[in-house]
Amino acid sequence: EELLSSKERPIVICKSLLPSNSKIAPNISKIGLFLPYTPLHLLILEKLQKPIVATSANISDEPIAINLESLQKLHNVYDAVLNHNREIVNGCDDSVVMLVQNRVVTLRRARGYTPLSIKLPFKLKEPTLALGANQKSTIAIGFEDNAILSPHIGDLDGINSIEYYKKNIETLQRIYNFEPKRAVCDIHPNYESTKHALEITTQNKNITLNQVQHHHAHILATMVEYKLTGKVFGVAFDGTGAGTDGKLWGGEFLLCDYQSFKRIAHINYFKLLGGERAIKEPKRVALSLLFDTFGKEALSLNIPTIQSFKKKELHILYLAWQKGLNAPLSSSMGRLFDAVASITGVIQELSFEGQSGLLLEELYNPDIDTAYSFKVNNESIAIQTLIQEIIDEPDKTVAVSRFFNTIVNIVASIYQEYSNYPLLLSGGVFQNSVLLNLLLEKFPNAYISNKIPPNDGGITLGQIVSL
Repeated sequence: EELLSSKERPIVICKSLLPSNSKIAPNISKIGLFLPYTPLHLLILEKLQKPIVATSANISDEPIAINLESLQKLHNVYDAVLNHNREIVNGCDDSVVMLVQNRVVTLRRARGYTPLSIKLPFKLKEPTLALGANQKSTIAIGFEDNAILSPHIGDLDGINSIEYYKKNIETLQRIYNFEPKRAVCDIHPNYESTKHALEITTQNKNITLNQVQHHHAHILATMVEYKLTGKVFGVAFDGTGAGTDGKLWGGEFLLCDYQSFKRIAHINYFKLLGGERAIKEPKRVALSLLFDTFGKEALSLNIPTIQSFKKKELHILYLAWQKGLNAPLSSSMGRLFDAVASITGVIQELSFEGQSGLLLEELYNPDIDTAYSFKVNNESIAIQTLIQEIIDEPDKTVAVSRFFNTIVNIVASIYQEYSNYPLLLSGGVFQNSVLLNLLLEKFPNAYISNKIPPNDGGITLGQIVSL
Protein backbone atom coordinates (compact mmCIF):
# COMPACT_ATOMS: atom_id res chain seq x y z
CA GLU A 1 0.00 0.00 0.00
CA GLU A 2 2.85 2.36 0.85
CA LEU A 3 4.47 1.72 -2.55
CA LEU A 4 1.19 2.08 -4.44
CA SER A 5 0.40 5.42 -2.80
CA SER A 6 3.94 6.83 -2.90
CA LYS A 7 4.56 10.01 -4.90
CA GLU A 8 6.34 7.95 -7.59
CA ARG A 9 3.19 5.87 -8.20
CA PRO A 10 4.95 2.80 -9.66
CA ILE A 11 3.26 -0.33 -10.91
CA VAL A 12 3.48 -2.75 -7.98
CA ILE A 13 3.45 -6.51 -8.54
CA CYS A 14 0.73 -7.90 -6.24
CA LYS A 15 -1.05 -11.20 -5.64
CA SER A 16 -3.99 -11.42 -8.03
CA LEU A 17 -7.52 -12.26 -6.89
CA LEU A 18 -8.56 -13.08 -10.45
CA PRO A 19 -9.33 -16.70 -11.46
CA SER A 20 -6.51 -18.55 -13.23
CA ASN A 21 -8.51 -18.65 -16.47
CA SER A 22 -8.89 -14.87 -16.55
CA LYS A 23 -7.97 -13.15 -19.81
CA ILE A 24 -5.77 -10.83 -17.73
CA ALA A 25 -2.43 -12.57 -17.03
CA PRO A 26 -3.84 -16.10 -17.53
CA ASN A 27 -2.31 -18.88 -15.35
CA ILE A 28 -0.28 -16.32 -13.38
CA SER A 29 -1.27 -15.43 -9.82
CA LYS A 30 0.32 -11.98 -9.90
CA ILE A 31 -0.80 -8.73 -11.43
CA GLY A 32 0.63 -5.23 -11.74
CA LEU A 33 -1.42 -2.56 -9.97
CA PHE A 34 -1.04 1.21 -9.94
CA LEU A 35 -3.04 4.12 -8.61
CA PRO A 36 -3.91 7.14 -10.80
CA TYR A 37 -1.01 9.54 -11.18
CA THR A 38 -2.45 12.20 -13.51
CA PRO A 39 -5.58 14.40 -13.31
CA LEU A 40 -6.85 12.63 -16.44
CA HIS A 41 -6.70 9.25 -14.68
CA LEU A 42 -8.72 10.67 -11.80
CA LEU A 43 -11.37 12.09 -14.13
CA ILE A 44 -11.74 8.79 -16.00
CA LEU A 45 -12.00 6.72 -12.81
CA GLU A 46 -14.46 9.17 -11.28
CA LYS A 47 -16.77 8.65 -14.25
CA LEU A 48 -16.34 4.87 -14.45
CA GLN A 49 -16.37 4.13 -10.72
CA LYS A 50 -14.50 0.86 -11.24
CA PRO A 51 -10.93 -0.35 -11.87
CA ILE A 52 -9.63 -0.32 -15.44
CA VAL A 53 -7.17 -2.50 -17.31
CA ALA A 54 -4.39 -0.37 -18.80
CA THR A 55 -1.31 -0.99 -20.89
CA SER A 56 1.41 1.24 -22.29
CA ALA A 57 0.99 2.60 -25.82
CA ASN A 58 3.78 0.75 -27.55
CA ILE A 59 4.55 -2.47 -29.38
CA SER A 60 6.34 -4.82 -27.00
CA ASP A 61 9.96 -3.72 -26.38
CA GLU A 62 9.63 -0.65 -28.63
CA PRO A 63 9.64 2.96 -27.37
CA ILE A 64 6.36 4.31 -26.06
CA ALA A 65 4.30 6.24 -28.64
CA ILE A 66 4.60 10.03 -28.31
CA ASN A 67 2.54 11.21 -31.31
CA LEU A 68 -0.26 10.10 -33.63
CA GLU A 69 2.23 8.90 -36.23
CA SER A 70 3.94 6.45 -33.87
CA LEU A 71 0.53 5.41 -32.52
CA GLN A 72 -0.49 4.19 -35.99
CA LYS A 73 1.45 0.97 -35.36
CA LEU A 74 -1.14 0.13 -32.71
CA HIS A 75 -4.19 0.96 -34.84
CA ASN A 76 -5.66 -2.53 -34.36
CA VAL A 77 -5.68 -2.43 -30.54
CA TYR A 78 -7.67 0.73 -29.79
CA ASP A 79 -11.04 2.23 -30.75
CA ALA A 80 -10.36 5.87 -29.93
CA VAL A 81 -7.49 8.25 -29.18
CA LEU A 82 -7.49 11.20 -26.81
CA ASN A 83 -4.97 13.63 -28.27
CA HIS A 84 -3.60 17.02 -27.20
CA ASN A 85 -1.93 19.87 -29.05
CA ARG A 86 0.98 19.95 -26.61
CA GLU A 87 3.91 18.02 -28.04
CA ILE A 88 5.44 15.18 -26.02
CA VAL A 89 9.19 15.69 -26.13
CA ASN A 90 10.37 12.64 -24.17
CA GLY A 91 8.29 9.52 -23.61
CA CYS A 92 8.56 7.71 -20.29
CA ASP A 93 7.40 4.22 -19.34
CA ASP A 94 5.83 3.29 -16.03
CA SER A 95 8.17 2.12 -13.28
CA VAL A 96 7.64 -1.44 -11.98
CA VAL A 97 8.57 -2.75 -8.52
CA MET A 98 7.97 -5.83 -6.38
CA LEU A 99 8.39 -6.65 -2.70
CA VAL A 100 10.44 -9.70 -1.62
CA GLN A 101 11.31 -10.34 2.04
CA ASN A 102 10.28 -6.75 2.79
CA ARG A 103 12.81 -5.49 0.27
CA VAL A 104 11.76 -3.34 -2.66
CA VAL A 105 13.17 -4.75 -5.91
CA THR A 106 12.93 -2.47 -8.94
CA LEU A 107 12.13 -4.29 -12.18
CA ARG A 108 11.90 -1.18 -14.38
CA ARG A 109 13.01 2.28 -13.34
CA ALA A 110 11.36 5.09 -15.29
CA ARG A 111 8.50 7.48 -14.50
CA GLY A 112 8.73 8.96 -11.01
CA TYR A 113 12.27 7.75 -10.32
CA THR A 114 14.43 8.99 -13.19
CA PRO A 115 16.73 10.57 -14.17
CA LEU A 116 18.35 8.99 -11.12
CA SER A 117 21.39 10.52 -9.43
CA ILE A 118 23.66 8.15 -7.49
CA LYS A 119 26.75 9.05 -5.46
CA LEU A 120 29.71 6.88 -6.42
CA PRO A 121 32.11 5.39 -3.84
CA PHE A 122 35.02 7.21 -5.52
CA LYS A 123 35.71 10.02 -7.98
CA LEU A 124 35.95 9.19 -11.66
CA LYS A 125 39.16 10.18 -13.42
CA GLU A 126 37.24 11.54 -16.41
CA PRO A 127 33.65 12.19 -17.54
CA THR A 128 32.20 8.83 -18.62
CA LEU A 129 29.32 7.83 -20.88
CA ALA A 130 27.95 4.30 -20.31
CA LEU A 131 26.06 2.77 -23.24
CA GLY A 132 24.40 -0.18 -21.47
CA ALA A 133 23.33 -3.50 -22.98
CA ASN A 134 20.93 -4.50 -25.75
CA GLN A 135 17.87 -5.47 -23.73
CA LYS A 136 16.07 -3.24 -21.23
CA SER A 137 18.52 -0.61 -22.34
CA THR A 138 19.43 2.48 -20.35
CA ILE A 139 22.29 4.96 -20.58
CA ALA A 140 24.24 6.78 -17.89
CA ILE A 141 26.69 9.63 -17.52
CA GLY A 142 29.30 9.92 -14.79
CA PHE A 143 31.38 12.86 -13.59
CA GLU A 144 33.43 13.27 -10.41
CA ASP A 145 31.56 11.10 -7.85
CA ASN A 146 28.15 11.33 -9.54
CA ALA A 147 26.27 9.04 -11.90
CA ILE A 148 23.03 10.00 -13.67
CA LEU A 149 20.94 7.12 -15.02
CA SER A 150 18.38 7.56 -17.78
CA PRO A 151 14.85 6.17 -17.68
CA HIS A 152 14.19 2.74 -19.17
CA ILE A 153 14.61 2.88 -22.96
CA GLY A 154 13.79 -0.69 -24.05
CA ASP A 155 15.28 -3.37 -26.28
CA LEU A 156 17.47 -2.21 -29.16
CA ASP A 157 15.96 -4.55 -31.72
CA GLY A 158 14.58 -2.15 -34.33
CA ILE A 159 15.36 1.12 -36.10
CA ASN A 160 12.86 3.10 -34.01
CA SER A 161 14.32 1.77 -30.77
CA ILE A 162 17.87 2.58 -31.83
CA GLU A 163 16.90 6.12 -32.90
CA TYR A 164 15.10 6.64 -29.59
CA TYR A 165 18.18 5.34 -27.75
CA LYS A 166 20.45 7.82 -29.55
CA LYS A 167 17.98 10.64 -28.88
CA ASN A 168 18.12 9.82 -25.16
CA ILE A 169 21.91 10.05 -25.20
CA GLU A 170 21.74 13.50 -26.82
CA THR A 171 19.04 14.65 -24.38
CA LEU A 172 20.94 13.54 -21.26
CA GLN A 173 24.16 15.14 -22.48
CA ARG A 174 22.36 18.39 -23.33
CA ILE A 175 20.49 18.65 -20.02
CA TYR A 176 23.67 18.16 -17.99
CA ASN A 177 25.95 20.02 -20.42
CA PHE A 178 28.02 16.85 -20.50
CA GLU A 179 31.01 16.08 -22.72
CA PRO A 180 32.41 12.56 -22.25
CA LYS A 181 36.10 11.73 -22.32
CA ARG A 182 35.47 8.01 -21.98
CA ALA A 183 32.77 5.71 -23.38
CA VAL A 184 32.05 2.31 -21.82
CA CYS A 185 30.09 -0.54 -23.37
CA ASP A 186 29.57 -4.30 -23.24
CA ILE A 187 32.04 -6.73 -24.85
CA HIS A 188 29.29 -8.27 -27.03
CA PRO A 189 30.23 -7.19 -30.60
CA ASN A 190 26.66 -7.43 -31.94
CA TYR A 191 24.96 -5.24 -29.33
CA GLU A 192 23.66 -2.02 -30.87
CA SER A 193 25.02 -0.22 -27.80
CA THR A 194 28.50 -1.61 -28.55
CA LYS A 195 28.24 -0.54 -32.19
CA HIS A 196 27.21 2.96 -31.12
CA ALA A 197 30.11 3.18 -28.65
CA LEU A 198 32.51 2.30 -31.48
CA GLU A 199 30.82 4.90 -33.69
CA ILE A 200 31.20 7.61 -31.02
CA THR A 201 34.86 6.89 -30.35
CA THR A 202 35.68 6.59 -34.05
CA GLN A 203 34.12 9.98 -34.78
CA ASN A 204 35.73 11.67 -31.77
CA LYS A 205 39.31 10.58 -31.12
CA ASN A 206 39.30 12.49 -27.80
CA ILE A 207 36.93 9.89 -26.35
CA THR A 208 38.55 6.63 -25.23
CA LEU A 209 36.69 3.30 -25.32
CA ASN A 210 36.46 0.72 -22.55
CA GLN A 211 34.54 -2.56 -22.71
CA VAL A 212 33.26 -4.41 -19.65
CA GLN A 213 32.16 -8.02 -19.38
CA HIS A 214 28.39 -8.18 -18.96
CA HIS A 215 28.16 -10.07 -15.65
CA HIS A 216 31.02 -8.15 -14.09
CA ALA A 217 29.02 -4.97 -14.81
CA HIS A 218 25.95 -6.53 -13.16
CA ILE A 219 27.84 -7.09 -9.91
CA LEU A 220 29.60 -3.71 -10.04
CA ALA A 221 26.23 -1.95 -10.25
CA THR A 222 25.13 -3.55 -6.98
CA MET A 223 28.49 -2.72 -5.39
CA VAL A 224 27.98 0.95 -6.25
CA GLU A 225 24.47 1.09 -4.82
CA TYR A 226 25.67 -0.20 -1.45
CA LYS A 227 29.02 1.69 -1.54
CA LEU A 228 31.02 -1.56 -1.28
CA THR A 229 34.73 -1.03 -1.98
CA GLY A 230 36.48 -4.35 -1.30
CA LYS A 231 36.19 -7.68 -3.09
CA VAL A 232 32.73 -9.26 -3.26
CA PHE A 233 31.30 -12.64 -4.24
CA GLY A 234 28.82 -12.07 -7.03
CA VAL A 235 26.17 -14.46 -8.34
CA ALA A 236 25.03 -13.31 -11.80
CA PHE A 237 22.12 -15.30 -13.24
CA ASP A 238 20.49 -14.14 -16.47
CA GLY A 239 19.50 -15.14 -19.98
CA THR A 240 22.68 -14.32 -21.83
CA GLY A 241 25.80 -12.19 -21.88
CA ALA A 242 29.02 -12.46 -23.84
CA GLY A 243 31.82 -14.16 -21.92
CA THR A 244 35.55 -13.51 -22.16
CA ASP A 245 35.99 -16.98 -23.71
CA GLY A 246 33.68 -16.22 -26.64
CA LYS A 247 30.82 -18.28 -25.21
CA LEU A 248 27.45 -17.10 -23.87
CA TRP A 249 27.50 -16.80 -20.09
CA GLY A 250 24.58 -16.55 -17.68
CA GLY A 251 25.03 -18.84 -14.67
CA GLU A 252 28.07 -17.16 -13.10
CA PHE A 253 29.86 -17.08 -9.74
CA LEU A 254 32.41 -14.27 -9.71
CA LEU A 255 34.91 -12.82 -7.26
CA CYS A 256 34.87 -9.12 -8.15
CA ASP A 257 36.28 -5.71 -7.45
CA TYR A 258 36.17 -2.55 -9.56
CA GLN A 259 39.32 -3.48 -11.49
CA SER A 260 38.67 -7.08 -12.43
CA PHE A 261 36.89 -10.35 -11.70
CA LYS A 262 37.74 -14.03 -11.33
CA ARG A 263 35.28 -16.61 -12.57
CA ILE A 264 34.92 -19.07 -9.68
CA ALA A 265 32.28 -21.38 -11.16
CA HIS A 266 29.53 -21.57 -13.77
CA ILE A 267 26.74 -23.81 -15.01
CA ASN A 268 28.20 -26.44 -17.34
CA TYR A 269 28.05 -25.32 -20.98
CA PHE A 270 25.22 -26.63 -23.15
CA LYS A 271 24.30 -25.93 -26.77
CA LEU A 272 21.52 -23.58 -27.81
CA LEU A 273 20.01 -25.45 -30.75
CA GLY A 274 19.11 -22.91 -33.40
CA GLY A 275 20.93 -20.07 -31.66
CA GLU A 276 18.54 -17.14 -31.08
CA ARG A 277 15.56 -19.38 -31.80
CA ALA A 278 16.29 -21.39 -28.66
CA ILE A 279 15.66 -18.27 -26.55
CA LYS A 280 11.99 -18.32 -27.60
CA GLU A 281 11.61 -22.10 -27.69
CA PRO A 282 12.43 -23.76 -24.35
CA LYS A 283 11.98 -27.18 -25.99
CA ARG A 284 15.20 -26.60 -27.99
CA VAL A 285 17.22 -25.87 -24.84
CA ALA A 286 15.71 -28.89 -23.12
CA LEU A 287 16.44 -31.12 -26.12
CA SER A 288 20.09 -30.08 -26.07
CA LEU A 289 20.37 -30.97 -22.37
CA LEU A 290 18.65 -34.30 -23.04
CA PHE A 291 21.24 -35.06 -25.74
CA ASP A 292 23.99 -34.11 -23.26
CA THR A 293 22.52 -36.52 -20.71
CA PHE A 294 21.33 -39.46 -22.82
CA GLY A 295 22.89 -39.04 -26.27
CA LYS A 296 20.77 -40.36 -29.14
CA GLU A 297 18.70 -42.42 -26.70
CA ALA A 298 16.98 -39.16 -25.74
CA LEU A 299 14.93 -39.49 -28.94
CA SER A 300 13.02 -42.44 -27.48
CA LEU A 301 12.08 -40.73 -24.20
CA ASN A 302 8.35 -40.41 -23.57
CA ILE A 303 8.37 -36.88 -22.14
CA PRO A 304 6.76 -33.54 -23.15
CA THR A 305 9.91 -32.12 -24.76
CA ILE A 306 10.31 -35.00 -27.21
CA GLN A 307 6.56 -35.12 -27.88
CA SER A 308 6.57 -31.45 -28.91
CA PHE A 309 8.76 -32.15 -31.98
CA LYS A 310 8.07 -34.00 -35.21
CA LYS A 311 10.26 -37.09 -35.66
CA LYS A 312 12.10 -35.54 -38.62
CA GLU A 313 12.86 -32.39 -36.61
CA LEU A 314 14.34 -34.46 -33.80
CA HIS A 315 16.81 -36.21 -36.10
CA ILE A 316 17.85 -32.94 -37.77
CA LEU A 317 18.39 -31.29 -34.38
CA TYR A 318 20.37 -34.30 -33.14
CA LEU A 319 22.75 -33.89 -36.09
CA ALA A 320 22.99 -30.15 -35.37
CA TRP A 321 23.79 -30.91 -31.73
CA GLN A 322 26.33 -33.57 -32.70
CA LYS A 323 28.16 -31.28 -35.15
CA GLY A 324 27.62 -28.01 -33.28
CA LEU A 325 25.79 -26.38 -36.21
CA ASN A 326 24.17 -23.07 -35.25
CA ALA A 327 24.45 -24.20 -31.65
CA PRO A 328 26.45 -21.70 -29.55
CA LEU A 329 27.57 -22.82 -26.10
CA SER A 330 25.85 -21.25 -23.10
CA SER A 331 26.03 -21.43 -19.31
CA SER A 332 22.77 -19.51 -18.85
CA MET A 333 20.63 -19.99 -15.75
CA GLY A 334 17.72 -18.35 -17.57
CA ARG A 335 17.89 -20.99 -20.29
CA LEU A 336 18.09 -23.73 -17.64
CA PHE A 337 14.76 -22.46 -16.27
CA ASP A 338 13.40 -22.71 -19.83
CA ALA A 339 14.63 -26.29 -20.14
CA VAL A 340 13.00 -27.37 -16.87
CA ALA A 341 9.72 -25.75 -17.97
CA SER A 342 9.85 -27.78 -21.19
CA ILE A 343 10.82 -31.13 -19.62
CA THR A 344 8.03 -30.85 -17.04
CA GLY A 345 5.50 -29.96 -19.75
CA VAL A 346 4.86 -26.43 -18.47
CA ILE A 347 5.60 -24.65 -21.75
CA GLN A 348 7.40 -25.39 -25.04
CA GLU A 349 7.33 -22.02 -26.83
CA LEU A 350 7.28 -18.59 -25.18
CA SER A 351 4.83 -15.78 -25.85
CA PHE A 352 6.88 -13.25 -23.86
CA GLU A 353 10.25 -12.95 -22.13
CA GLY A 354 10.48 -14.63 -18.72
CA GLN A 355 7.26 -16.60 -19.21
CA SER A 356 8.76 -19.95 -18.22
CA GLY A 357 10.09 -18.54 -14.93
CA LEU A 358 6.70 -17.04 -14.08
CA LEU A 359 4.92 -20.33 -14.76
CA LEU A 360 7.45 -22.29 -12.68
CA GLU A 361 6.81 -19.87 -9.80
CA GLU A 362 3.14 -20.92 -9.89
CA LEU A 363 4.05 -24.57 -9.29
CA TYR A 364 6.43 -24.04 -6.37
CA ASN A 365 5.34 -25.62 -3.09
CA PRO A 366 7.21 -24.33 0.00
CA ASP A 367 6.35 -27.53 1.91
CA ILE A 368 8.69 -29.50 -0.36
CA ASP A 369 12.20 -29.05 1.04
CA THR A 370 14.13 -31.76 -0.83
CA ALA A 371 16.42 -31.08 -3.79
CA TYR A 372 18.20 -32.75 -6.71
CA SER A 373 21.82 -33.81 -7.14
CA PHE A 374 24.54 -31.83 -8.87
CA LYS A 375 28.32 -32.10 -9.18
CA VAL A 376 31.01 -29.42 -9.29
CA ASN A 377 33.98 -30.39 -11.47
CA ASN A 378 36.68 -27.72 -11.25
CA GLU A 379 34.77 -24.55 -12.25
CA SER A 380 31.90 -26.37 -13.94
CA ILE A 381 28.57 -27.26 -12.30
CA ALA A 382 27.34 -30.46 -13.96
CA ILE A 383 23.55 -30.68 -14.22
CA GLN A 384 23.06 -34.02 -16.03
CA THR A 385 21.96 -35.80 -12.82
CA LEU A 386 19.52 -32.95 -12.15
CA ILE A 387 17.98 -33.44 -15.60
CA GLN A 388 17.75 -37.22 -15.07
CA GLU A 389 16.05 -36.82 -11.69
CA ILE A 390 13.55 -34.27 -13.01
CA ILE A 391 12.53 -36.73 -15.75
CA ASP A 392 12.13 -39.50 -13.16
CA GLU A 393 9.81 -37.35 -11.01
CA PRO A 394 6.14 -37.93 -12.03
CA ASP A 395 4.75 -35.01 -10.01
CA LYS A 396 5.27 -31.68 -11.78
CA THR A 397 4.92 -29.63 -8.57
CA VAL A 398 7.52 -31.76 -6.78
CA ALA A 399 9.90 -31.54 -9.75
CA VAL A 400 9.70 -27.75 -9.99
CA SER A 401 9.92 -27.21 -6.22
CA ARG A 402 12.98 -29.44 -5.95
CA PHE A 403 14.54 -27.59 -8.89
CA PHE A 404 14.23 -24.25 -7.06
CA ASN A 405 15.72 -25.82 -3.92
CA THR A 406 18.60 -27.22 -5.97
CA ILE A 407 19.54 -23.77 -7.29
CA VAL A 408 19.69 -22.50 -3.70
CA ASN A 409 21.90 -25.47 -2.75
CA ILE A 410 24.21 -24.77 -5.70
CA VAL A 411 24.65 -21.14 -4.57
CA ALA A 412 25.25 -22.24 -0.97
CA SER A 413 27.78 -24.89 -2.05
CA ILE A 414 29.87 -22.52 -4.19
CA TYR A 415 29.64 -19.59 -1.75
CA GLN A 416 30.71 -21.69 1.25
CA GLU A 417 34.42 -21.32 0.47
CA TYR A 418 34.06 -17.54 -0.06
CA SER A 419 31.67 -16.69 2.78
CA ASN A 420 34.07 -14.07 4.18
CA TYR A 421 33.13 -11.90 1.18
CA PRO A 422 29.79 -10.06 0.84
CA LEU A 423 27.27 -12.01 -1.28
CA LEU A 424 25.75 -10.01 -4.17
CA LEU A 425 22.89 -11.21 -6.39
CA SER A 426 22.30 -9.67 -9.81
CA GLY A 427 20.89 -10.51 -13.24
CA GLY A 428 17.42 -10.91 -14.70
CA VAL A 429 16.79 -14.35 -13.16
CA PHE A 430 16.60 -12.66 -9.74
CA GLN A 431 13.34 -11.08 -10.86
CA ASN A 432 11.95 -14.53 -10.04
CA SER A 433 10.36 -13.90 -6.65
CA VAL A 434 10.43 -17.56 -5.55
CA LEU A 435 14.16 -17.98 -6.15
CA LEU A 436 14.99 -14.58 -4.66
CA ASN A 437 12.83 -15.25 -1.60
CA LEU A 438 14.53 -18.61 -0.99
CA LEU A 439 18.01 -17.12 -1.30
CA LEU A 440 17.24 -14.15 0.96
CA GLU A 441 15.80 -16.56 3.54
CA LYS A 442 19.04 -18.56 3.49
CA PHE A 443 21.33 -15.52 3.16
CA PRO A 444 19.58 -12.60 4.90
CA ASN A 445 22.70 -10.44 4.54
CA ALA A 446 22.90 -10.89 0.77
CA TYR A 447 22.74 -7.75 -1.36
CA ILE A 448 20.17 -7.33 -4.15
CA SER A 449 19.82 -3.96 -5.87
CA ASN A 450 17.00 -1.67 -4.78
CA LYS A 451 17.46 1.62 -6.67
CA ILE A 452 18.31 -0.03 -9.97
CA PRO A 453 16.91 -3.16 -11.65
CA PRO A 454 18.83 -6.45 -11.25
CA ASN A 455 18.21 -6.97 -14.97
CA ASP A 456 20.11 -5.27 -17.82
CA GLY A 457 18.49 -1.95 -16.92
CA GLY A 458 21.16 -1.61 -14.21
CA ILE A 459 24.18 -2.49 -16.36
CA THR A 460 25.12 1.15 -17.09
CA LEU A 461 25.85 1.91 -13.44
CA GLY A 462 28.33 -0.97 -13.35
CA GLN A 463 29.93 0.21 -16.59
CA ILE A 464 30.41 3.74 -15.23
CA VAL A 465 32.62 2.56 -12.34
CA SER A 466 34.64 -0.13 -14.12
CA LEU A 467 38.34 0.66 -13.92
